[in-house]
Amino acid sequence: QVQLVESGGGWVQAGGSLRLSCEASRSIFSVNTMGWYRQAPGKQRELVTTITPGGSTNYAESVKGRFTISRDNAKNTVYLQMNSLKPDDTAVYYCRARRIGFDVWGQGTQVTVSS
Repeated sequence: QVQLVESGGGWVQAGGSLRLSCEASRSIFSVNTMGWYRQAPGKQRELVTTITPGGSTNYAESVKGRFTISRDNAKNTVYLQMNSLKPDDTAVYYCRARRIGFDVWGQGTQVTVSS
């Protein structure tokens, strides 16, 4: 079974930046869409961004222009660069690998943005 391990979360002031990492236990990016999702307290989990095996990306309107997803195939790692952070970005951020018949989540990493 593939495992996804997120890291890089923490506390930051509004306007600051963080980079999250999601390392997969083996090479899966060529056949899986990778995504970052987040869940704030009392809210449903929501999509932040995805990247397909072909490299196409998709972003939630709330993060467009501020967040960037990328991947390093050699390191089996997907990144989420988050700039111009806002208090509304405070959430647990989850990594996900998905294709038909396959759906794996990481354990999540907390991001807290103070005003």
